[in-house]
Amino acid sequence: MTGRIDQVTIRVLIADDQQLVRTGFQMILDAQPDMEVVATAADGAEAVDQARRLRPDVCLLDIRMPKLDGLEATRILAGPGTADPMRVVIVTTFDLDEYVYGALRAGATGFLLKDSGPTLLIEAIRAAAAGDALVSPSVTVRLLEHLARPPAGRTRPPAEPLTERELDVVRLVARGRTNQEVAAELFVSLSTVKTHLGSIQAKLGARNRVEIAAWAWESGVVG
Repeated sequence: MTGRIDQVTIRVLIADDQQLVRTGFQMILDAQPDMEVVATAADGAEAVDQARRLRPDVCLLDIRMPKLDGLEATRILAGPGTADPMRVVIVTTFDLDEYVYGALRAGATGFLLKDSGPTLLIEAIRAAAAGDALVSPSVTVRLLEHLARPPAGRTRPPAEPLTERELDVVRLVARGRTNQEVAAELFVSLSTVKTHLGSIQAKLGARNRVEIAAWAWESGVVG
């Protein structure tokens, strides 16, 4: 970590069964001044072991891996009921709805296709490290359509009602807006948006903006 300041370095774990992919991702991320790859893994079981031992800031997981697939590894590291969940970004070749939905439901904070390019990969890692989420634009629309058709009785009510302004924030988050875009559209400061998001997460029992978006679509707040 020569020349890097520890407190601003995002520590990343890469798990993929293809060595070429692991090497390529590591070259991209290690070239960033604010990132360091602390471990790589060739299967899901090794990824879980390494993640538990090293506690990286972000785990990049492929879906189809030996021993333990990426969805199950995500569930173990970040799923509902997990104590001190980690931040997981799924990066996969497979653009299948069940994978996208399953990954986000398992606790992932991002979902990217491997052909999304280095820029989106880097953005997704920084977003995850900051507690935000990023989903490949190519899958966002279908994902939201899927979330708009929930099984009956699935939506949970908030612990206390959301204010009108909080609902405004929820609707924009559900449509994929970043914090900066939400602030601009509502004519408020970035810190105000973050305050609203904190309150919304507490009321909904949501761990991140993906779960806020899911609640918005499932409850009919957005449609």
